[in-house]
Amino acid sequence: MSQPSELTSGESVDKLRLIVRVARMYHERGLRQSEIAGALGLSQAGVSRLLRQATELGVVRTIVVAPPGIHSDLEDALADRYHLADVVVLDGDDLAEHPRALTRALGSAAASYLETAFRPGDLIGVSTWSETLLAAIEAMQPVKTQGAAKVVQLMGGIGDSQGQVQATRLAARLAELTGASPLFVRAPGLVGSAEARLSLLNDPAVLEVGQAWQELTAVLVGIGSLEPSPLLRLSGNAVAEEEIARLRGLGAVGDICQRFFDEKGVHVDAGLGERTIGIPIDQLRTVPRRIAVAGGDRKYTAVRAALRGRWITALVTDIATARRLIDEP
Repeated sequence: MSQPSELTSGESVDKLRLIVRVARMYHERGLRQSEIAGALGLSQAGVSRLLRQATELGVVRTIVVAPPGIHSDLEDALADRYHLADVVVLDGDDLAEHPRALTRALGSAAASYLETAFRPGDLIGVSTWSETLLAAIEAMQPVKTQGAAKVVQLMGGIGDSQGQVQATRLAARLAELTGASPLFVRAPGLVGSAEARLSLLNDPAVLEVGQAWQELTAVLVGIGSLEPSPLLRLSGNAVAEEEIARLRGLGAVGDICQRFFDEKGVHVDAGLGERTIGIPIDQLRTVPRRIAVAGGDRKYTAVRAALRGRWITALVTDIATARRLIDEP
């Protein structure tokens, strides 16, 4: 690209003076191209051409300045490192010390993202037990464009009545916000035996959900640490302590929809898969858009593992977690 200093002939310097004059009239004084043309006796096409040359020569340079609280560089770096389509980084270094405030803030950030994330006709899968997703749905505004087709629970939800209300509310409210119809898994998330699971999967109501899992275009999930969240414990669908110990022995550090993985993101089963009523792992990991909302110190190892294993394609997280993920060797 030619630089202004290279224009040394008298004719080129005169041309450069005109380019600079037109650029200042347009960018600094705010005159329209037609006004500049009239003032200088030029055609409007000529003014447009001079403005284009001003950019090509470096006379005019565009600089994007992110407002405070917007971390585009960090989001781009995180997306590049972990092969993500979208990243939203929540501002606030002090949030890590206040888990409840962090949950609310992550929910609010996710809500803004989700209001434009879904497309007309989407089949959306949603995690059943996630306080962060509940916070997001509570903060989310109705989608204004043509709505999604269905919102489908990704795993069983029957359990303790108080926990069940929360799980049902999550899927039902997301369906309402996106203009979709909800589809619930009318079965427990974790059953006592492989035989019980097979029996439930053959129930007509569950068969309908299983078909919908195969057709999902997007999923919205939380990322769990190895220890169950309070909401999951309340539900009655949490993994028992002895099974957590067995998972820990196999190197598990976190889960998405009760599908556990180690620190490298490799799936770890420990026999739970044959007792879990939920979307199969191969179907979950091939949904085109997999949006996760998670952050904080307690979940850092699990979030990192999910990224390493490419379980997700988009992440909403806090700035402390994002910085740690970038600083990882």
